[in-house]
Amino acid sequence: MQMADLMVSEGWKDVGYEYVCIDDCWLASKRDENGRLKADPKRFPSGIRHLANYVHSKGLKLGIYQDVGTLTCAGYPGSYGYYDIDAKTFADWGVDLLKFDGCNSKDLESLVEGYKYMSFALNKTGRSILYSCEWPLYMRPFQEPNYTEIRQYCNHWRNYGDIFDSWSSVKSILAWTASKQESLVPAAGPGGWNDPDMLVIGNFGLSWDQQVTQMVLWAIMAAPLFMSNDLRHISPQSKSLLQNADVIAINQDPLGKQGYRLRKDEDFEVWERPLSNLAWAVAVFNQKEIGGPQNYAFSTAALGGGLGCTPACLITRILPVKEELGLYEWTSQLKVRVNPTGTVLLKLQTFQQHKSFH
Repeated sequence: MQMADLMVSEGWKDVGYEYVCIDDCWLASKRDENGRLKADPKRFPSGIRHLANYVHSKGLKLGIYQDVGTLTCAGYPGSYGYYDIDAKTFADWGVDLLKFDGCNSKDLESLVEGYKYMSFALNKTGRSILYSCEWPLYMRPFQEPNYTEIRQYCNHWRNYGDIFDSWSSVKSILAWTASKQESLVPAAGPGGWNDPDMLVIGNFGLSWDQQVTQMVLWAIMAAPLFMSNDLRHISPQSKSLLQNADVIAINQDPLGKQGYRLRKDEDFEVWERPLSNLAWAVAVFNQKEIGGPQNYAFSTAALGGGLGCTPACLITRILPVKEELGLYEWTSQLKVRVNPTGTVLLKLQTFQQHKSFH
């Protein structure tokens, strides 16, 4: 309830954050006599319906957690055998999002069938409930996920292990995503997104530059932006980064195309993402972990499949500090200075020269 209060009073809702989500461990250890889930009476003495009403009264939405298997990852009652009743319970409570984990499934077939079934069960309730899956994450050890199929059932899906509040964790997610981008990038689009897991900005494990890197690359990856942090104790700097309207606009761009790693050049990576109105977002990431800021120069002709700056483009640096860099030609050299483990985010807007003919 305090998080919901702060989401409104501290400007989070105004910039677009709208879900307050409960993860595992909210449940009582047993279902009730009718087979329905119950909230832990100590943690949620007034129940989930009451919490949903409170969250809705703030103009926000409530997310909850369950599991496709017999038990949740933490050992609470899972949804296996109760998909319809749980979907109906969540709808009755006024839940707006379900994160559906993949622990404790007896085999691959029941995992896949369970994810499909719960999708139908949620729709059947008549309530609009965003459906967040971990189907590909739990499937991958056995076979390559079919994303065309997964996006027919899920609104976003986790592909890779849990994030931790550490730079090594953020790095491993980026490296894995880049290595699998041929299959991941085409799967994303309005209605269905790859989920590289939560933002850990505003905690303890990331330096300032590393926080910028996570924010920028999650925007490039068209990731759902879920914060895992304590809004009661967050630095003004982390808050301003998480609320940066320019980077959120790139993340939420209506074209809905996921970005990708364009090149890896010794210690540098260049990522890009196509945006609406022929614009591009470009991120330059310095992977070096020692020394000071380094310069990286590259030709604008390499960007956007050669079209990012044709015949010219206006370039704005969005992060770490906003600055208009001016007009660049198709063949210009662009030079950026990037801190170790940091990232510079640029926005390119093509500049068409309109000539009038008489």
